[in-house]
Amino acid sequence: QVHLVESGGGSVQAGGSLRLSCAASEDISDYVCMGWFRQAPGKEREGIAIIETGVGTTDYAYSVKSRFVISQDNAKNMVYLQMNSLKPEDTALYYCAANVIHCGLDSQFYEYWGQGTQVTVSS
Repeated sequence: QVHLVESGGGSVQAGGSLRLSCAASEDISDYVCMGWFRQAPGKEREGIAIIETGVGTTDYAYSVKSRFVISQDNAKNMVYLQMNSLKPEDTALYYCAANVIHCGLDSQFYEYWGQGTQVTVSS
């Protein structure tokens, strides 16, 4: 069972950037998909970016497309989320997750989750 640890969250002003990191305890290529999700207070968990580890195919939620970029470093068992042009509505707890079967933005398919890292964007 993989252990995922997120880092890189923090507080930033609107328009700023942050880079989130997800460290996996084992080879991420053992998992079909790695994803970033977020949950704001009072809202459901939202899938925002995924990467198919074998081929590097990515997909994004419409709300972050063209602003966020997901990437992976298989040699280091790391997944990253570069977040640019941040908005106050991006404020949330951000989670990294792994999926052995399915690749998509729906969180119900992901079996393994990190504890999350907080991102706060002020206006």
